[in-house]
Amino acid sequence: MKELPIPTFAFSPVATPQRSLHPGVHALAPVQRPGKILVSWARHQDEVREAQRLRYQVFALEMGATLPKTLAGHDVDLFDDYCEHLLVRDAASAQVIGTYRVLTPTQARRVGGTYSDTEFDLGRLWFLRERMVELGRSCVHADHRHGGVILALWGALAEFMGRNRLDTMMGCASIPMQHQGVPGGHAAASIWRQVRQTHLAGIEFRVTPRLPLPVEHLDDSLVVEPPALIKGYLRLGARVLGSPAWDPDFNSADLPMMMRLPDLPARYLRHFSANAAGT
Repeated sequence: MKELPIPTFAFSPVATPQRSLHPGVHALAPVQRPGKILVSWARHQDEVREAQRLRYQVFALEMGATLPKTLAGHDVDLFDDYCEHLLVRDAASAQVIGTYRVLTPTQARRVGGTYSDTEFDLGRLWFLRERMVELGRSCVHADHRHGGVILALWGALAEFMGRNRLDTMMGCASIPMQHQGVPGGHAAASIWRQVRQTHLAGIEFRVTPRLPLPVEHLDDSLVVEPPALIKGYLRLGARVLGSPAWDPDFNSADLPMMMRLPDLPARYLRHFSANAAGT
């Protein structure tokens, strides 16, 4: 959900399946990747706690977000128990240095919706729900924000989508309310103006924010670069589903974004197809 640099999309070979946190979900056993990192899916609560500690370090201590006080030093919310948690570790220290969480359609039904449902009315996406996962809580430790960690996360997500025969990813991508030194949400309004001209989804996919950012009252004429996470998604063919919501806990403007495998550029789509064929 939060900003991270995303370099060129890359994938790794399909590895051995492992048992996930939830029945019916196909994940992978830990895999050693180039660059001395280890990629795996959490298999028990202790590993989920490692991801939650990293999230707390990044979101609360580094970014100043206001998080639920469920467990001291951890970022925990009601969706965590229903999600699969992707972990990237430093192979030498075994420390979790990157994480993503994934909410599958079955688990979304069990919890009663997605995190994005709390920020947006997603009613128009009902016909996608059975093949749609929600991605969220993406973060990387400050000392490891290099291409290898992000590529490892995205490679594992590609394999996960193929193994579980899913074809749509959605979630919220955040723009800090003071982005590139521009205060008061004016940067978010300017970015929204840019992306709605070039990457706005069709009307059948549009969603509406529950707490809208008042973009009509903000200066949207500024020349502002979108955060790296948003630029990375757009390069992969993602679409923006509507105007931004204001997230007061993170003091950010959140853009609803969706990426469908059929919309991926051909050079990326073939990797997903290969993974799906191997399931």
